[in-house]
Amino acid sequence: MTQESCSEQQFRANDTISAAGGAFEGLVATIAALRAPDGCPWDRAQTHASIADNLIEEAYEAVDALERGDAAHMREELGDVLLQVVLQSQIAQDAGTFTVADVCADIDAKMIRRHPHVFGDRHADTASDVLDLWDQVKLSEEAGRAAQVADATAGDPDGAGEGAPISDADGVSTAGAGTQPVAARAAGSQAAPSLLDSVPASFPALMQAQKVSRKAAAVGFEWACLDDVWAQVDEERAELTEAYAAAPKDERGKVLFEAPPGLSADQRARLQAQAQAAQEELGDLLFSLVNVGRHMGLNAEAALRASCAKFRARWACMEAAARAEGALLADLPTERMEELWRAAKAHEGGRGE
Repeated sequence: MTQESCSEQQFRANDTISAAGGAFEGLVATIAALRAPDGCPWDRAQTHASIADNLIEEAYEAVDALERGDAAHMREELGDVLLQVVLQSQIAQDAGTFTVADVCADIDAKMIRRHPHVFGDRHADTASDVLDLWDQVKLSEEAGRAAQVADATAGDPDGAGEGAPISDADGVSTAGAGTQPVAARAAGSQAAPSLLDSVPASFPALMQAQKVSRKAAAVGFEWACLDDVWAQVDEERAELTEAYAAAPKDERGKVLFEAPPGLSADQRARLQAQAQAAQEELGDLLFSLVNVGRHMGLNAEAALRASCAKFRARWACMEAAARAEGALLADLPTERMEELWRAAKAHEGGRGE
């Protein structure tokens, strides 16, 4: 690239930053107006909790647009996600806790901190090197957070440090009992922060499994090689088979979580425990498979989402073929469904199962 083209590229970047700043200020002003005393009654009535699910819904819709490569919907859905961020920040500003400027400043500082190979003197040649650096910086931040909590609770006989703001693993200010780490809330106020607290328990299960495993691996709790993870999968599969064999089941082989009537309390408790054990072993097997993917450098959440999308596409193809025959797919015999399934696979090139 020539020096002239570099200059042109920088000019375009500066122009984009300027335009984005103006557009963002406009959005912030609009949301502030909606939340003002003479603004929108609905917006004024919202709280952090009342619209929390909106953020999850908009994020999933944005992911769907991204994965479909639909640029028009990407633009729309990313805007909807940004709306949720600005609205939540305005709610916080109205409560006197933080502002959208604080949110921007915090994430800017974090990105600089997490990229010492760009903004510092560290070195990274590959994307894998960057991930290693990222994990190292996060561990350092978490150690600092643990020290901060220890200082905040020193001398407090209850160890609660109630009302004293702390910073979470990503440097975001929190305050009050409602923002204690998950482990601390579960075990009581004296529990120390956990390495895994920064992974929200509300994450989709596969994503959560991959993230907590990665964080544990970053401090040395890791299988030596991929073969060892496969051995763990084999072990968990055997345990699931054993637990399923012992669990109560109906005539179709489905595990029963409610014991039939006429049993003693002890018998009901035993059967329920056996059913729960089978469920837990299935979870252990899935957790192990997530770690197979992690060792391979594959994303379990993205992989399963892609498989679901592939199944839906094939099913739609089968339904279309059935309609072309003047029938509903559900009315066809299993043998014909299998034929249509194979045809749908062939139509997409026969990749995978």
